[in-house]
Amino acid sequence: MALIVHLKTVSELRGKGDRIAKVTFRGQSFYSRVLENCEGVADFDETFRWPVASSIDRNEVLEIQIFNYSKVFSNKLIGTFCMVLQKVVEENRVEVTDTLMDDSNAIIKTSLSMEVRYQATDGTVGPWDDGDFLGDESLQEEKDSQETDGLLPGSRPSTRISGEKSFRRAGRSVFSAMKLGKTRSHKEEPQRQDEPAVLEMEDLDHLAIQLGDGLDPDSVSLASVTALTSNVSNKRSKPDIKMEPSAGRPMDYQVSITVIEARQLVGLNMDPVVCVEVGDDKKYTSMKESTNCPYYNEYFVFDFHVSPDVMFDKIIKISVIHSKNLLRSGTLVGSFKMDVGTVYSQPEHQFHHKWAILSDPDDISAGLKGYVKCDVAVVGKGDNIKTPHKANETDEDDIEGNLLLPEGVPPERQWARFYVKIYRAEGLPRMNTSLMANVKKAFIGENKDLVDPYVQVFFAGQKGKTSVQKSSYEPLWNEQVVFTDLFPPLCKRMKVQIRDSDKVNDVAIGTHFIDLRKISNDGDKGFLPTLGPAWVNMYGSTRNYTLLDEHQDLNEGLGEGVSFRARLMLGLAVEILDTSNPELTSSTEVQVEQATPVSESCTGRMEEFFLFGAFLEASMIDRKNGDKPITFEVTIGNYGNEVDGMSRPLRPRPRKEPGDEEEVDLIQNSSDDEGDEAGDLASVSSTPPMRPQITDRNYFHLPYLERKPCIYIKSWWPDQRRRLYNANIMDHIADKLEEGLNDVQEMIKTEKSYPERRLRGVLEELSCGCHRFLSLSDKDQGRSSRTRLDRERLKSCMRELESMGQQAKSLRAQVKRHTVRDKLRLCQNFLQKLRFLADEPQHSIPDVFIWMMSNNKRIAYARVPSKDLLFSIVEEELGKDCAKVKTLFLKLPGKRGFGSAGWTVQAKLELYLWLGLSKQRKDFLCGLPCGFEEVKAAQGLGLHSFPPISLVYTKKQAFQLRAHMYQARSLFAADSSGLSDPFARVFFINQSQCTEVLNETLCPTWDQMLVFDNLELYGEAHELRDDPPIIVIEIYDQDSMGKADFMGRTFAKPLVKMADEAYCPPRFPPQLEYYQIYRGSATAGDLLAAFELLQIGPSGKADLPPINGPVDMDRGPIMPVPVGIRPVLSKYRVEVLFWGLRDLKRVNLAQVDRPRVDIECAGKGVQSSLIHNYKKNPNFNTLVKWFEVDLPENELLHPPLNIRVVDCRAFGRYTLVGSHAVSSLRRFIYRPPDRSAPNWNTTGEVVVSMEPEEPVKKLETMVKLDATSDAVVKVDVAEDEKERKKKKKKGPSEEPEEEEPDESMLDWWSKYFASIDTMKEQLRQHETSGTDLEEKEEMESAEGLKGPMKSKEKSRAAKEEKKKKNQSPGPGQGSEAPEKKKAKIDELKVYPKELESEFDSFEDWLHTFNLLRGKTGDDEDGSTEEERIVGRFKGSLCVYKVPLPEDVSREAGYDPTYGMFQGIPSNDPINVLVRIYVVRATDLHPADINGKADPYIAIKLGKTDIRDKENYISKQLNPVFGKSFDIEASFPMESMLTVAVYDWDLVGTDDLIGETKIDLENRFYSKHRATCGIAQTYSIHGYNIWRDPMKPSQILTRLCKEGKVDGPHFGPHGRVRVANRVFTGPSEIEDENGQRKPTDEHVALSALRHWEDIPRVGCRLVPEHVETRPLLNPDKPGIEQGRLELWVDMFPMDMPAPGTPLDISPRKPKKYELRVIVWNTDEVVLEDDDFFTGEKSSDIFVRGWLKGQQEDKQDTDVHYHSLTGEGNFNWRYLFPFDYLAAEEKIVMSKKESMFSWDETEYKIPARLTLQIWDADHFSADDFLGAIELDLNQFPRGAKTAKQCTMEMATGEVDVPLVSIFKQKRVKGWWPLLARNENDEFELTGKVEAELHLLTAEEAEKNPVGLARNEPDPLEKPNRPDTSFIWFLNPLKSARYFLWHTYRWLLLKFLLLFLLLLLFALFLYSLPGYLAKKILGA
Repeated sequence: MALIVHLKTVSELRGKGDRIAKVTFRGQSFYSRVLENCEGVADFDETFRWPVASSIDRNEVLEIQIFNYSKVFSNKLIGTFCMVLQKVVEENRVEVTDTLMDDSNAIIKTSLSMEVRYQATDGTVGPWDDGDFLGDESLQEEKDSQETDGLLPGSRPSTRISGEKSFRRAGRSVFSAMKLGKTRSHKEEPQRQDEPAVLEMEDLDHLAIQLGDGLDPDSVSLASVTALTSNVSNKRSKPDIKMEPSAGRPMDYQVSITVIEARQLVGLNMDPVVCVEVGDDKKYTSMKESTNCPYYNEYFVFDFHVSPDVMFDKIIKISVIHSKNLLRSGTLVGSFKMDVGTVYSQPEHQFHHKWAILSDPDDISAGLKGYVKCDVAVVGKGDNIKTPHKANETDEDDIEGNLLLPEGVPPERQWARFYVKIYRAEGLPRMNTSLMANVKKAFIGENKDLVDPYVQVFFAGQKGKTSVQKSSYEPLWNEQVVFTDLFPPLCKRMKVQIRDSDKVNDVAIGTHFIDLRKISNDGDKGFLPTLGPAWVNMYGSTRNYTLLDEHQDLNEGLGEGVSFRARLMLGLAVEILDTSNPELTSSTEVQVEQATPVSESCTGRMEEFFLFGAFLEASMIDRKNGDKPITFEVTIGNYGNEVDGMSRPLRPRPRKEPGDEEEVDLIQNSSDDEGDEAGDLASVSSTPPMRPQITDRNYFHLPYLERKPCIYIKSWWPDQRRRLYNANIMDHIADKLEEGLNDVQEMIKTEKSYPERRLRGVLEELSCGCHRFLSLSDKDQGRSSRTRLDRERLKSCMRELESMGQQAKSLRAQVKRHTVRDKLRLCQNFLQKLRFLADEPQHSIPDVFIWMMSNNKRIAYARVPSKDLLFSIVEEELGKDCAKVKTLFLKLPGKRGFGSAGWTVQAKLELYLWLGLSKQRKDFLCGLPCGFEEVKAAQGLGLHSFPPISLVYTKKQAFQLRAHMYQARSLFAADSSGLSDPFARVFFINQSQCTEVLNETLCPTWDQMLVFDNLELYGEAHELRDDPPIIVIEIYDQDSMGKADFMGRTFAKPLVKMADEAYCPPRFPPQLEYYQIYRGSATAGDLLAAFELLQIGPSGKADLPPINGPVDMDRGPIMPVPVGIRPVLSKYRVEVLFWGLRDLKRVNLAQVDRPRVDIECAGKGVQSSLIHNYKKNPNFNTLVKWFEVDLPENELLHPPLNIRVVDCRAFGRYTLVGSHAVSSLRRFIYRPPDRSAPNWNTTGEVVVSMEPEEPVKKLETMVKLDATSDAVVKVDVAEDEKERKKKKKKGPSEEPEEEEPDESMLDWWSKYFASIDTMKEQLRQHETSGTDLEEKEEMESAEGLKGPMKSKEKSRAAKEEKKKKNQSPGPGQGSEAPEKKKAKIDELKVYPKELESEFDSFEDWLHTFNLLRGKTGDDEDGSTEEERIVGRFKGSLCVYKVPLPEDVSREAGYDPTYGMFQGIPSNDPINVLVRIYVVRATDLHPADINGKADPYIAIKLGKTDIRDKENYISKQLNPVFGKSFDIEASFPMESMLTVAVYDWDLVGTDDLIGETKIDLENRFYSKHRATCGIAQTYSIHGYNIWRDPMKPSQILTRLCKEGKVDGPHFGPHGRVRVANRVFTGPSEIEDENGQRKPTDEHVALSALRHWEDIPRVGCRLVPEHVETRPLLNPDKPGIEQGRLELWVDMFPMDMPAPGTPLDISPRKPKKYELRVIVWNTDEVVLEDDDFFTGEKSSDIFVRGWLKGQQEDKQDTDVHYHSLTGEGNFNWRYLFPFDYLAAEEKIVMSKKESMFSWDETEYKIPARLTLQIWDADHFSADDFLGAIELDLNQFPRGAKTAKQCTMEMATGEVDVPLVSIFKQKRVKGWWPLLARNENDEFELTGKVEAELHLLTAEEAEKNPVGLARNEPDPLEKPNRPDTSFIWFLNPLKSARYFLWHTYRWLLLKFLLLFLLLLLFALFLYSLPGYLAKKILGA
């Protein structure tokens, strides 16, 4: 809905003046532009549009006021016109001409004519006229104004004449590049007609105040003011300045993965190995034996050199394999997959200490298989990865809370099936040679399609493919590829590729990536991934078939496709599986099955689309292309491609269905006279060949002159315009937003006033745009062809935009002066979100390609997205380039376009394009510059809607262009000298001119005006005024041999003056502006220039402003930039401090011996004195020189200052060594200090009270704890035994205190670890307080980081360093009072980065300028700035207007020879003792094959080279060095310190892992006093001894003297006054013997620690610290190779010598012995069935070990035949071990393998493992259960077996935790667990054990025997008699087993046996007796 008012004219005005109109409706006012000097008639001709949300009521009123405009006074009202809108509502369109009324309501003569339209809700705009469709020309124009869009935010202002502002920002940086017609300086007036909406803010304010009747400027909506200035014509769209495609170019990547440990692995007694796979590279950890929770801590690095697309699709797979060895591959326990892109999109590109969930892909019904804890990081070149000191390491065991999943992914992921349905494809290219086919055709007569396509789908590391459809250009598959994976998947993209099956090798035809984030939404109203059925278009190499396609990569999806390849209809659906369902196949293999076919119409109704193009200009055609005739071809899909398109058309025209007939007729005005046969409107897709003409030595142009060739193409596509329309609306909003944000950034950068107002306007536009989207996007909903994704996407886009609109509204209210920057960042997020939403995953119409052909070969192309060209009646839905003249730069295809070839423009086209439904075709010419006649093909004559084949322009205007080329800065170095010989070439239409060549400079000041005469431009004069063609400026480097090298390019729009305009302010003369120069996609400097295009009127050139100004005769006939345009200059003095030169490299193999520095700025300059012998002393003897120079008043226009170093050789020869251009002098401009600032008030005293501390006794610094907090400061606990808990009186309250560490036991490491703790603690507080870190950082930089560090990344202090437990609020809490809470251990400051970054590179007065030489490298050769550095110049600059303010020279001790550089030290050579302390290195890059390194330190300073090779640390990536090195050096000769870490190799040379360089000289001379850090407290003995030879009081005295500060005055009771600040502190100190002495050192130290508070001279002094420096390797530039923690002390040799170096050698682990007595077991599960009796029993024994791999495992004897699960052992294990208390790790050394050269040191957690086993004689023993006790905290054992439960071990009940290091002796029952088949823990036994810990000395004094041996033997266990081995004691077994169990049975058997025996004897003897009886014997 909208109300549209077209204000035409106001006539019968009195007098002559400037007029302005104000139109108001519903309280929203718009202003017209100002019409200058109108008499009688004011021809406004402007359109205003109000989108209305509710229908207009018939009583509402529209008001129009006409004013006389005045720049100075308020506007004077001429008259008002009010109109009730009743008739408008009824008729929707009313034309009115009526008189105005003056303010006394009297009618005046002046009348106004206008037209009002009302677009009602249903989109109708009143009754259509006949001519509104294909009508006559007269209506054409009117239609134009009717569709224009008004001025509300979210719509675009437009007028009939000057149209609308439509240069949308194409690339992010085009903004600064083009500044097309950006406002000049604020001297001009705001009502310039072609200004974009970037008003200078002062004007806006005046204007708003005048217009808004004196309202507060902030309350005026920017939108209304914008109306005045945004009438830039709508005929041209904005060119994109970045030429080179960045995608597809390979880059360096490094994936580093640390596998720390695994937990809860499923399976019994396994030997796990972790396999880490990235892409196709696999690496394995070592194997850990028989444990379910192995600890590895192994680090793997994978290096890649591939393009980003390939890299981010690589899969990282972490799998655990059980019992892998050389012969068998092992069985997979479980694996975890995610793609590299997911890791890269994490904050800091990494996951740190997260747990990966393992699942088994072959068994999806099973649950999780365990967890692996790892760090994963992906680093690209130039990313600096910040290794966190994760604060929450205490929550180590909180696995669920630290899962390796991106934000927002639920921890319980379910299995899901991904169905990728492949239906059919169309338009495939030919992929085989036609040779065989032709033979076949000749013999058999069959004609085959030359391609055998199939589709392959890649997802999450798996791939599936459809069947092959033999010889088919339009294959039909109807198959689905089914993947099974966890949902949501951690792989972002699915790759779908059509491939051609071939006997030799299959090649890709085209590739499409499905981004799962775009087709799903994980919100609560979200939806599962779904797609289609929809067509996707595939692009790739050109379609002609060649055996070896050089652009094959494009078909693989790398880089921008240069041609349409095919389109594929596919669908995607996801089904979440119910894994409990028994029918489910549990494999995750990829399956391919048939899919149900879909109807043809499901993707939308086929519609005929019409594409029209007119070539208005073709210039800048690269001369390399030869002068053969050139033709341009335009294609959309395969339509229009005549060369290598198709063997047959893609689709027949749809037959008309009866229902359509009517509609078609209606639109085509009766089709009879048009001839509706397809043949009549045959497509014309290429321009006629034309031979190019020469423009200059690099470029040709095509002489189109007034005859412009046209093309038109008819094509048929499914009608899915709604998708594109919605994307367009969002793109419009995003473009507007981007433009606005760029403006705001520019305003901040150039320090214009009121950027916050512009930002508010931007936000208002954004919220209106969002509401507009909601009303537009939901139109024509009931379409059958909408897919589920269309519906869901629409819903989610509407939700997103609605919330964005509301957020923008609320944000607008919060924009204040000081929050602009933060809010700007938030707006950038809106922009990214909009761009993401606007990208439509379901394609419809393919992109349009424009190819330049010569000699029937394709040379260069441009690609325009079809949505940008799509026509719509609704303004917002219109594509941004539709019906506009677009400047296109053609580029070379594929890899040919990389590098320098990609920077040269192949051709520049001015091309008009229009794409829309054929039936909407009537308007396709509406956006062309007016003044042409159409030339039609023979059959189209007389038919209005028939497109022309060319346009002939009848109107042409003559112009003169003046290019004022003033200067350029920071250009590209194109010569080996590191400089260039630049000249600029300016192109306009088909002419070009060059500036002169300036030799040897990167900052040329040409100061030259180029005049282009006889320019003929075609079209209407007024259109040209508002929308001239663009000017291309190219910068070249002149070479004496060969052709000039291209250095960069930029665009500009000239300011146009018509013949009838006066050449006077505000528009003329134009102001100089900066244009950003691009080389490829990288910036390469700025050009300062202005351009004006002057129309030559009827009276010839006489009317033009005279070209006055001298013709500079010395430079030949060169005209300088005229006065008025060139900047206003004033006199400045530049003082230069010449200090010295460093590290000069050889020049042409000769050493530099007598260098000199030349400084030049704006043609003036000064030379330093000559250094006579560079080797002996590289410093200058004259320190300060100056010169005067005229510089522009405007600081932004200051020219660069050039520093050049030359070597003076014999015979007066000079050689350039290197140069440096200071591009901005701003930081060197002297600004007098603001004396009203608070720290300047020098009157009155300010007491800085340092918490009055008690006299410092030993360690007892104030510790104030809340009564509630139990701050435990973890210090080497081992050493705390000597001091049990003492209660100390402290202040008024008594607080129990934690054990006090004994002074003698503390060392430097205690201090270091305590400091790291503090750092983590502060980090944790910042995380919990949840304050916006970035805001904090900004505040900090302002306050100079007084509080503790707030940076997100903390140096990785000890990845090994154990997380300090139970540390509730720790020392140094927050910044509230760092002084109050002191830990008991003094601390130092651990900086997570280099000290330089903390202290501004120590350039407080001495700056370092890198001298460069050699060409600037381009990205592809990987060269860096570093390689071009040939030395460094040290010095400084000071720039100020003359004369200097008085007060400076009047200051005390002002020495005129030093000018502004007062009080700088002498630069004579000085000898210094440099002491380097290297603490340790972390995360080194592995250097050996085994994935480890053997690092050692190498230090180089001047001639000293120390290699600490014999002390290498074997196989360690986190070595602790703990060494200090002393070197004597003399500055300035030796001032660059290099600390390197090398990898020791037994054979061959040692490899450099990485190095870091430190400039010691800047540190030494810095005011921050970086020579020796200021400690936190002063003590004269112990671990915290004062290191500096000067005491605090001496340092303070010296600082005061140097800074000419009054003080220090020490007073009684620990007070000291410096200037007007008073510091207090303790006044006594205690020596070793406990004697107290008075001292001033404590207060002096407190003053030093607050030196930044001292007025005038105060600055932060460097505290005692450890800095963390990244290690870099020149072979792998930009990628960190690890970090080194170190610090450097420097002591001048002429001062008292410092003491001995601190001892920071690594702590030796302490030797301990752990004695474990296993007394009994109980309730052990019974595994065996008895051989004889079938009873359940177990032969129990207990195994225990302490160190990682069971090196020291010990077994008890076996308790045989336990029937009850009870076992008695009385068995003692002895485990000697070395323990590092600080890190809570056991240290062990062993050889990795039999081939290892030396032992490797491992640090492993102190964990005791106890396991119970069932002994088997003939088979392997059976594992029954285990428990692992972490000796630092394990559950206290239960008193009895009954109280011992399974929950004790799983942590489900709260059991008190004990540490053996504190308790020393623990006895109790512990549960033993194992997992059952269902993966759940079950209790498998209980063990009673006693743990006793002794130090090695104690163990020696009190020895015991192993097992049950002497000394101190344990008694034999009282086992039941049944416990023995049956086959060794057969009798016993008979007695115990058989007799015991079966005695009655045996007795019965015996009786029976006796009876049987008797019976047998009876039978046996019966015959004998019978015989005897019978015979009677």
